[in-house]
Amino acid sequence: QVQLVESGGGLVQAGDSLRLSCAASGFTFSMYTLGWFRQAPGKEREFLAHIRWGNTTYADSVKGRFTISRDNAKNTVYLQMNSLNPEDTAIYYCAARSGTPYAYWGQGTQVTVSS
Repeated sequence: QVQLVESGGGLVQAGDSLRLSCAASGFTFSMYTLGWFRQAPGKEREFLAHIRWGNTTYADSVKGRFTISRDNAKNTVYLQMNSLNPEDTAIYYCAARSGTPYAYWGQGTQVTVSS
């Protein structure tokens, strides 16, 4: 059974940092592309970053502030988020794919940034 479980969300102040984690199980983690997405109230889901092998790609909106990384030994993908601002308030999701589209999704973790 495939599971992706996000953690690390919470309420922070503008300028703070958070590190999200996503623990995976039920598939060959090292062979998959892992991604982070977010969805704010009333908005569409937004791609943030993905990591395939050691290669990373970022959305322009988070480039330079967010860093995606993975630990294949722990079957975990991370999202380090720095310089958070209220516009980063959203539910954050991790997802996994071997091809396209993303086949597996976590349940999400709430990040709220106060001004």
